[in-house]
Amino acid sequence: MMKRQRWMVKAVPAAIIAASLLITGGCGLFSKQASTEIDPPPAGLQENSKALEEGQALNQGEGNQLTVYLKDGNDYIAPVTLSVPLNGDKKPEQVALEVLVAEGPYANQLPEGFKPVISKGTVINKLDIITDQELAIVDWNEHFTDYNGPDERRIVEAVTWTLTGFPGIKQVQFWQEGEKLSEMPVDGFPLAQTLSRNVGINLERSEGIDLSRSTPVTLYFSSVTPADTQYYVPVTRLIDRSEDVATAALKELIAGPEATSPLNSVMTQDLEVGSIKIDKDIVTVDLQDQSYKDGQLMPSELIQSVILSLAENTGVSKVQVQLNGSDNVKDTDNRDYSQPVDRPVHVNAIKS
Repeated sequence: MMKRQRWMVKAVPAAIIAASLLITGGCGLFSKQASTEIDPPPAGLQENSKALEEGQALNQGEGNQLTVYLKDGNDYIAPVTLSVPLNGDKKPEQVALEVLVAEGPYANQLPEGFKPVISKGTVINKLDIITDQELAIVDWNEHFTDYNGPDERRIVEAVTWTLTGFPGIKQVQFWQEGEKLSEMPVDGFPLAQTLSRNVGINLERSEGIDLSRSTPVTLYFSSVTPADTQYYVPVTRLIDRSEDVATAALKELIAGPEATSPLNSVMTQDLEVGSIKIDKDIVTVDLQDQSYKDGQLMPSELIQSVILSLAENTGVSKVQVQLNGSDNVKDTDNRDYSQPVDRPVHVNAIKS
């Protein structure tokens, strides 16, 4: 079992953190269910996996796969990839939003342990995608406001991260009954600026961090469903300001989840960050581990978490993983990382 290093955090008011995070940020996404015993994915996901192995890039909304952000049993917002019937009557982006509505039309397709965050009865009156602005405008009906205050930020995160997972969408606006919202109606989360992944997700900050001099990094830790299926959970951690966000992110990933978190670390404590280089659309990371032997299989959760976190914090489309300077890297799921791998699209394919 991997060791976990605990970090203390403080709760921070949503509006304060929102204002801070609008200054900086990053972007990205991953797929594949991993556990000690891995069940075969649904047929649609098998087809998608085959296509990826053959080099065919699948975007969010292609085929029947959608990655949406739901609330898990620990109240974290986490990505889940579902097989959802898509047809020409609705945009896949609208279908994804409907998955987020409590007791909505797709409620029976959600895996055990995950819940929608948007209030029952909420309807998307209209969804406009302004292509030249990479902007999605969602107009909700009157039931959108029927939520409890503690879920306000979760709603913002779930909708924003779901929509920005689609190609061509980087910003989101909330409207209600034809009027643009300047803030969320219950606890006042600010909406004056368009939303993006800069709002972060599952926010935390280390002890003593000054918000005005902080850098957000998004890290992918691990959790398990009630059925004992492993999945990844993104956490945006505020740390002391850093010019090298990629290196800072991986060091935080190695440090592990915060002290009281139910999340699990997927990194070994003797792992170190050797170097990180970004060249156009490829980021290359050289991890250092004195106990590693060339050709040894590395834990798949470790490699995937590194790829997820680097893609999210750099915005690149490909990641090259090296160990002790060698690119002869394979994981315990027999994936080969000798070449750069594409930035992931679908995350946590968990059977319902």
